[in-house]
Amino acid sequence: MSFFKKIPVIYKSLFLIILVLTLDQTLKIWVKTHMFLGQENHIFGNWFIIHFTENNGMAFGMEFGGNFGKILLSSFRIIAVFAIGYYIIKLIKSNKKTGFIYSLSLIFAGAVGNIIDSLFYGIIFNDSYYKIATLFPKDGGYASFLHGKVVDMLYFPILSGHFPTWFPIWGGEQFIFFRPVFNLADSAITIGVLIILIFQRSVFKKISK
Repeated sequence: MSFFKKIPVIYKSLFLIILVLTLDQTLKIWVKTHMFLGQENHIFGNWFIIHFTENNGMAFGMEFGGNFGKILLSSFRIIAVFAIGYYIIKLIKSNKKTGFIYSLSLIFAGAVGNIIDSLFYGIIFNDSYYKIATLFPKDGGYASFLHGKVVDMLYFPILSGHFPTWFPIWGGEQFIFFRPVFNLADSAITIGVLIILIFQRSVFKKISK
């Protein structure tokens, strides 16, 4: 433990970023090259499922504004990643609270993980409709630069049922918790944000000094 404490924060942050990116991209590439769209592998009954899906937009399968929205979102992500990276370096140089730095590192890694999909997956893979995709296909990829789709696969439908008929708006309709399909990059972003929100008082008090 004492050895770990002696490691500079910048190396710990880099290790966390590289670890998240490696796990995220390894799982995505495996799914893309071993499964077709819509295919499922049940890992733990009906509670934990690897369900291959792709999306054009934001985290957890949300969409954003078609083709123009895709370019806008990808551009915004790139700018945001540079801003977060710069801020992380600034915090490290200022010897600010390490917990906040690691949280931002998770957010940074998650954002980069999904950017890689958007920037390059359309070029290096063909599509996955009714077939398993090929890495670096001879006929080229399924989309141009910036138009790649984000690969999602983690699905946890832990609880399912129907809303009671008296329930407002959704009365009688089916509900599933947790419905969104996501990836490890989404998870890293979510964990980083939650840590900041939970410990925001101590984090921002320390940073403001």
